[in-house]
Amino acid sequence: MNSISPDSERHLLEELEPVVATNLDRHLDVAQEWHPHDYIPWSRGRDFAFLGGEDYDPEQSDLTETAKAAMLTNLLTEDNLPSYHREIATRFGRDSAWGTWVGRWTAEEHRHGIALRDYLVVTRGVDPVELERARMDHMTAGYDSGDKTPLETVAYVSFQELATRVSHRNTGKVTGDPLADTLLARIAKDENLHMIFYRNIVAAALDIAPEETMRAIADEVIGFEMPGATMAGFRRNSVIIARAGIYDLRLHHDEVIMPVLRYWDVFERTGLGPGGEQAREELGSFLEVLDAQATAFVDRRAEIGDRFAQRSEQPGVIVA
Repeated sequence: MNSISPDSERHLLEELEPVVATNLDRHLDVAQEWHPHDYIPWSRGRDFAFLGGEDYDPEQSDLTETAKAAMLTNLLTEDNLPSYHREIATRFGRDSAWGTWVGRWTAEEHRHGIALRDYLVVTRGVDPVELERARMDHMTAGYDSGDKTPLETVAYVSFQELATRVSHRNTGKVTGDPLADTLLARIAKDENLHMIFYRNIVAAALDIAPEETMRAIADEVIGFEMPGATMAGFRRNSVIIARAGIYDLRLHHDEVIMPVLRYWDVFERTGLGPGGEQAREELGSFLEVLDAQATAFVDRRAEIGDRFAQRSEQPGVIVA
């Protein structure tokens, strides 16, 4: 783990503050205003039994089980925003450009949960009672990133924001609903801008404290875990999501980890020092294993798919 001292952490945050200010201004210039209510088909909504209408029935949902699992996982992940706000506000502070960014990021992220929940409830995509119970359980447990330093936190969110963008974008594609696809693409744009902000801060940190930053990058890649991993049913839903190609090891390696590492010139950078070199070696070894695991998973998924297709083509065989 990163051994940077508390005094060094504070000094690094101060040194990075002008970079944060510049990237905050950039973000505000390029971010587009949008409104969750514009993406909800309100005309499809109707009262539930409490108000004299009809309660949810699974037959009312147009979503496949895969789409339900993905959208539920994405929404419950977004729901833990209060915990995420606490995490970054504690690490980055509430003053200067850091504090302004924390507030802006939180406000933008809040739109995602609002829009996803409104869409699912209005279209009766999932059982609203189960959804609310899951929200209560997940938010009560909260999210705790442990004892991450500010440097580790900003390295982690560089990958996590991009992972979330990929997940939202690919979820939209499997919903079969053009409106859901449009909504999730809109959310993914926010996530991409957030990734760019954090990615740029880490790039600056590599120039200021290359050894400590490389250690943080290596630790966060090796120990990476999505923030929703503690929710009930996460493992089951993750398997469904991976089998559908929404988010799997191949995407994690190719579309999340490697693009960010290339942007930082992680494997070409010089002047790291012994600790930084060791961290980079550990990172390289881990990526080789991850790449092999990703290839094995994709090959296995294709093999199962071929087997399924062959069975469905046999006369008299009904594949449920």
